Amino acid sequence: MRKKENKNNTRVIDDHSKWLTSRRVKDYLNKVEQIPHRTEGESVLCEFVSKKTKRVLDIGSGNGRLIKLLKEKLPKIEYVALDFSPHMLIELKKQFLSDPLVKIVEHDLSYALPYTLGKFDAIISSLAIHHLTHKRKKQLYFEIFSILKPGGIFCNLDHISSNSIRLSKYFRKMIARKPVNKEHEKRLTKTDIQIQWLLEIGFVDVDCYWRWLEFALLIGFKPVNKFIDKC
Repeated sequence: MRKKENKNNTRVIDDHSKWLTSRRVKDYLNKVEQIPHRTEGESVLCEFVSKKTKRVLDIGSGNGRLIKLLKEKLPKIEYVALDFSPHMLIELKKQFLSDPLVKIVEHDLSYALPYTLGKFDAIISSLAIHHLTHKRKKQLYFEIFSILKPGGIFCNLDHISSNSIRLSKYFRKMIARKPVNKEHEKRLTKTDIQIQWLLEIGFVDVDCYWRWLEFALLIGFKPVNKFIDKC
């Protein structure tokens, strides 16, 4: 469990470690179902995942919400659900333990993705990657690019940073989060910065495909190039 020191040298649990507690996970799952317009972004994400897809990785899968939605479109393909919270892993097992097409993998995104995961046609994520530092986000995007098959898609529906203080305040009001969580806010990254990272890594057709206030869906594709897969 990660901890840090405060001014009185007292060890306190940081935001990352809160996900190891059942209370934090329960509170999140209760609130996340009530987020306005979330289903709109999820719908757009699912629309862009090709029907030819055979293998999907869900990064920061939580309770498996995205996989459940995508399985309505692609019920007979292989899914890998990735999460590090023991309580989220319990929720995943409740959902998919009897489903042989869903593999559950315990992994902390603070560390590099294991290459033993193999290659994927689509890599998806929702409300997970924004918890990482800016440096780790960019490195993760490179790792995602590396395990995507040529022509594969990366979809990230996430909380992003805004240029507008007014918009941020309104967004927090709409999702019933009035107090400012400074630790959380400083990790948020603007869409244009993330789009530039993805382009530099080698993704193409990168853009914000849907947005509502501080929720945005960023999508990029790995070029169909027989040489680029060796990177």
